[in-house]
Amino acid sequence: MYKTNYFPDFVFESSWEVCNKVGGIYTVLSTRAKTLYDRLHDNLVFIGPDCWGDKDCPYFISDSTVLSEWKKSLNSEDLNVKVGRWNIPGNPIAVLVNFEPFYADKNLIFGQMWEDFKVDSLHAYGDYDEASMFSYAAGRVVESIYNFYLDKSKKVIYHANEWMTGMGALYVKKHLPEIGTIFTTHATSIGRSICGNNKPLYDYLSAYNGDQMACELNMHSKHSIEKQTAMYVDCFTTVSEITANECKELLDTECDIVLPNGFDNNFVPKQAKFTAKRKAARKTLLHVANCLTGCKFNDDTIIISTSGRYEFRNKGIDVFIEAMNRLRFSEQLSKEVVAFIEVPGWNAGPRKDLQSRLASGLTFDAPLENPLLTHYLHDMGGDNVMSMCARLGMWNRPEDKVKLVFISSYLSEDDGITNMNYYDVVLANDLCVFPSYYEPWGYTPLESIAFKVPCVTTDLAGFGLWVNNELGKSSEIEDGVKVIHRTDYNYNEVVEVIKDTVVKFANLSAIEVKDIRTRAGKLSKKALWSNFIKYYYKAYEIALRKVEARK
Repeated sequence: MYKTNYFPDFVFESSWEVCNKVGGIYTVLSTRAKTLYDRLHDNLVFIGPDCWGDKDCPYFISDSTVLSEWKKSLNSEDLNVKVGRWNIPGNPIAVLVNFEPFYADKNLIFGQMWEDFKVDSLHAYGDYDEASMFSYAAGRVVESIYNFYLDKSKKVIYHANEWMTGMGALYVKKHLPEIGTIFTTHATSIGRSICGNNKPLYDYLSAYNGDQMACELNMHSKHSIEKQTAMYVDCFTTVSEITANECKELLDTECDIVLPNGFDNNFVPKQAKFTAKRKAARKTLLHVANCLTGCKFNDDTIIISTSGRYEFRNKGIDVFIEAMNRLRFSEQLSKEVVAFIEVPGWNAGPRKDLQSRLASGLTFDAPLENPLLTHYLHDMGGDNVMSMCARLGMWNRPEDKVKLVFISSYLSEDDGITNMNYYDVVLANDLCVFPSYYEPWGYTPLESIAFKVPCVTTDLAGFGLWVNNELGKSSEIEDGVKVIHRTDYNYNEVVEVIKDTVVKFANLSAIEVKDIRTRAGKLSKKALWSNFIKYYYKAYEIALRKVEARK
């Protein structure tokens, strides 16, 4: 256990993804929560947005006994909150705040942020206003709870995640200097934008001016709040060394410490249940593939997937499709492959014809129209996955050794097709592929090996760099993780390595595969939160030392 006189008595932590399952940050916070809760108990409070209104939030459990006296006192304040517990392991306290009332004072809030911290909200558009009003409201919640229950004798931390919470961190910094402030960027907004606009990031990183690029890419306000928050908080952090370097170059601020993302093994089923769930997941996915394509699949069919946020280039979805396309023509491929793209797109609900086939329980020998897609899309013609498949002629013909299935929905028990959550689906895989170009950490490959599924990633992902560093070499598939060297310009090389890795894996014996799965699982143990939480404790210490210096 990390021992220091600077461990906090109380921790507030805010994120847009508290009780709001949107992306990877939800996984970071929800898997870490129990480790923190075991140390802090109910002195740990998460603050998230009330995005649900009158609807029930499936991730939130209302509890009238939690912070009850404080909530009663709010009659005199303009804070409208729901108080309860986050429905995750540990069940930590969660406060969901309605930020809508603060829109009325938006211009005053933005003006004050410019005056105090030179945050430029003048060019804001899109989700900036929404995020900022939530962030400001979260800061007000911290202020209110602190003034009601706590005092300067307590060591208190406010931890804000991502640019969406920056304004709240700055509010706390100004109004409650006795609270230590921590800001974590999980990916710089401008770095992500550079990559998303098909510009090379890494070869030119030292030459880029973050402010200039923000202007060019119309990212003024998001970049500004992120940069100024990083500059003014007591402890600025990110999730990997590769992103720390990005922060230094684009935000003009060096990180105080890197906080790598860990995993909670409680999410992984024990052996007997593990085997049963894996068998059931494989049966489900191969049934989906049969109902779509009309092709029958043997038990030794290799199931591959890529997943994550729908960022076509950044997440390497383009590379994945190209690799599967070339794999179709490989004479060395000894087994059939079904490759799943599991990224939530602009879907319009599950396909009725596919649902009908799935419900029948029958096996089919004729494909559906468009045998790649499990869900309707609002913009079929503009979808990147479908456009690339059409260009490459990937239509899941019977003679194709590789079939591609696009699940454009969040995987859940009510997605209408798999009706399984992601952690149940991932068990079905023999191999996962995440050839990211821009990936500050890379939660999906870590989740993959936690479930004993070997994976492919790149050394442009923080996780890939961590694996190489942990092993002291460039990791190979035999180690449980294949780490591919990726640059701004070696697209074709990466595609070929993925193709060759799948061929190699498909030709391994059952014993060899079992050994690789074991190594993958053992490697994941080194990334448990029990091993990584020490970095958070160090961040708390850095922030609290700054507080002490202000006294």
